[in-house]
Amino acid sequence: MGPSSGHPRSVLRGRRSECEALTRLLDAVPTGRSSVLVLRGEAGCGKSALLDFMVERASGFRVARVVGVESEMELAYAGLHQLCAPMLDRVERLPAPQRDALRVAFGQQEGDAPDRFRIGLAVLTLLADTSEEQPLACLIDDAQWLDRASVQCLAFVARRVMADPIALIFAVREPSDELNGLPELKVEGLGERDSHLVLASAIRGPLDVQVRDRIVAETRGNPLALLQLPRSLTPTELAGGFGLPNTAAVVSRVEQSFYRQFRSLPDDTQQLLLTAAAEPIGDVTLLRRAAELQGIGADAAAAAVAAGLVELGTRVRFRHPLVRSAVYQSVSVGDRQAVHRALAEATDLVHDPDRRAWHLACAASGPDEAVADELERSADRARARGGAVAAAAFLERATELTPDRARRGARALAAAQAKLLAGAPDSAQALLAAAELAPLGGTRRAGLERLRAQLSFLLRRGNDAPALLLNAAEHLKALDTPSARETYLEALGAAIFAGRLSKRGGGVADAAGAARTAPQAPEPARAIDLLLDGLVRRFSDGYGAGVQPLRRALGALSEDEGRSQDDTRWLWLGCRIAPDLWDDESWHELATRQLRHARDAGWLTALPISLTYRAGVDVHAGEFASAAELIDEADVITEATGSPPLMYTSLVLSAWRGQEAQATALIRASIEDATARGEGRAIALADYATAVLYNGLSRYQDSLAAAQRVCEHDDLGLFGWGLTELVEAAVRSDRLDIGATALQRLEERTRAAGTEWALGIEARCRATLSDGQAADALYREAVDRLARTRITVHLARAQLLYGEWLRRGNRRVEAREHLHRAHDTFSRIGADGFAERARRELLATGETVRRRTIETLQELTAQEAQIARLARDDLTNPEIGAQLFISSRTVEWHLGKVFAKLDITSRRQLRRALPDSSSATS
Repeated sequence: MGPSSGHPRSVLRGRRSECEALTRLLDAVPTGRSSVLVLRGEAGCGKSALLDFMVERASGFRVARVVGVESEMELAYAGLHQLCAPMLDRVERLPAPQRDALRVAFGQQEGDAPDRFRIGLAVLTLLADTSEEQPLACLIDDAQWLDRASVQCLAFVARRVMADPIALIFAVREPSDELNGLPELKVEGLGERDSHLVLASAIRGPLDVQVRDRIVAETRGNPLALLQLPRSLTPTELAGGFGLPNTAAVVSRVEQSFYRQFRSLPDDTQQLLLTAAAEPIGDVTLLRRAAELQGIGADAAAAAVAAGLVELGTRVRFRHPLVRSAVYQSVSVGDRQAVHRALAEATDLVHDPDRRAWHLACAASGPDEAVADELERSADRARARGGAVAAAAFLERATELTPDRARRGARALAAAQAKLLAGAPDSAQALLAAAELAPLGGTRRAGLERLRAQLSFLLRRGNDAPALLLNAAEHLKALDTPSARETYLEALGAAIFAGRLSKRGGGVADAAGAARTAPQAPEPARAIDLLLDGLVRRFSDGYGAGVQPLRRALGALSEDEGRSQDDTRWLWLGCRIAPDLWDDESWHELATRQLRHARDAGWLTALPISLTYRAGVDVHAGEFASAAELIDEADVITEATGSPPLMYTSLVLSAWRGQEAQATALIRASIEDATARGEGRAIALADYATAVLYNGLSRYQDSLAAAQRVCEHDDLGLFGWGLTELVEAAVRSDRLDIGATALQRLEERTRAAGTEWALGIEARCRATLSDGQAADALYREAVDRLARTRITVHLARAQLLYGEWLRRGNRRVEAREHLHRAHDTFSRIGADGFAERARRELLATGETVRRRTIETLQELTAQEAQIARLARDDLTNPEIGAQLFISSRTVEWHLGKVFAKLDITSRRQLRRALPDSSSATS
């Protein structure tokens, strides 16, 4: 595709609009505006040529370029290393956790496997630091062939660059989950006129018009096909169209053309090109060593270079990825095995043992235990540096090469587990099927069942997982006590999610009964063991029986010393148990610890869950703004990681805010999704949110129906909350019989729990069903007890109910005091439905109360507010960036906007400009 003159520089034939868009993108970068773009189009459409144009256009930029290679897709962080290698002299300047994560990922030091998104943050910081000296253009060609770990990290970086002088351009053939949502420019075929000109430039001599039109039509204006296909046609075919193929795909026909050129070269040149095609990193020195081992002369490359198929500079670069695939795929299996054998021999055993093992595996013609053993060791090294994808690939190939059936089954099981961790459930299922055919021992057979159940829960979080996990636990009982107990706890956790949609008749109670047969915990008991025993008591012997053992479990989870990794992963369950025990202090403590741990570890896979659990605490504490910030942060991260959004806390927050349209839309979507997957707990949460919403909006009949649905099943935590809403809705609907029954069921729990929260809720509910002095005393008790908790929303509810009761008793002066307090609280936190309910009651006492109005001042966004609070609390820009997974320059950019909105000029003034409320990330 030849260039034509244009402004400001030459542009590609037929690509003026694309070149102008790329030019504008580059021009914006030096001004401090990061640019991200995905070029998408079929092979040969000109994406690589557009990247070449950007290299030419990027005067004053530092250019970093990486090309994805199909044969290297399984080697974790290979593409990322290729991009970052020229910048690694700056790695010492990174914060220590990021520096260590990157070194471990690149195999430069040993260490625990880092979370891939901490690696992404390290890369973001490295690129941002590099761009401080001069703008940086990162060009990623054939991104569809990057290893998954690299593309996930680069997609994360692409979603976090904002104010850094960085351009990040991906070229990819098809839409990709990882790059979904990024700005995109689709590169299509050339127009008819430009196609004719490009075709004419590739043909010497006359061309029949009908043949020309047919070629243009069949290639759909694909520039590479227009240039390449005529080389495979005879003069007779070009003149008259006889024998012109019309069925093969464009990519296939272009590869055939490259293949014919390849086969026209001397034998030594063909062998050299095949060796280069099998060596993905483009290492010229390694290629020469492998060539010498095969007896290939030093002058063999000349013919390939002259034919324009390859360039040999500091790296080996094929003219187009289709040249590489045409060369590699067109030869026999034996020929490929031979060059991989030579590459393995040429690869340094000490410095690159994993790539050597991979070449040995590609060279193997049948089962080979020695190579399988090498691959297993490579998997261990990959796992240690966070390469879950590479570890899974090594183990999968080791399984294929293992001659012994029993050992092959064990490796298939290990590979399946690695595939599950690597996010490849389909491959994990296939490996589990292979492992199932092998003669596994009892422990491994039970481990297989457990892994199959875990896979089911991960894929659907539905109602088939509890039975599968219980079955696996039963088989592990006599074989591995710790694993058996952990599996029983997993089954209980899955049953809690399944809730009312459980496939087993007794649901979580049934699971608890089965878990009761678990072998006794060894001493000293782990937090996992205490959780299991407490939940078994809770669901087998009744709520009251579980209170004390579950309190001990929460205490163990809260301990700093000696908490294992396994204990840490169960913090989410502690955050569900604490509100079931009406223990607001433990709930706050565990949710805060979980969030801090996720932040410190850099686990973005766990961080959104931790953020939403902490947001749930803030909702009940009346910190709606803080909860919204955390939810917003979780949404940004789930978008960056490609995970589905977690809308549960958003749903409850919308209900408390009285946002009927938003809440009902979320409720409807949540119920539909949960029903499809079999997650009954989500349905209960949606009904609870509905009850809160309509109690706030004074639609008590609607609230009553929703609260009754909540209380149809003993969902952990939600059942007690549902009873609270049910009492109020029933009393206001003149269904005192329903309210009295609900109160009786509630008292069984609140008295067993005995916390201020529990007893305050009980007093409030009992007051609504009482009269005279008894009611007055109970309302006062409710207000006093709830004032000593973190549960602000229920304190304000008690004040509202007390004020309403006093107003109906014609005690208007006293009523105004409590109604004003409730109205002030609800208005301050943004609980508009309850605030309006309090306003109406105040009007009935003769007071004049204005409706809450929208602020006219320009408000901070959720992220700006969070950055401002962290800066107010004296965190530096790098510290804020590390916590929020953005660069220091982006923090500075946001702070500039904050200062403008708050009309201040320095960080010192933030303390005066922002309210001093407790930080959500404390």
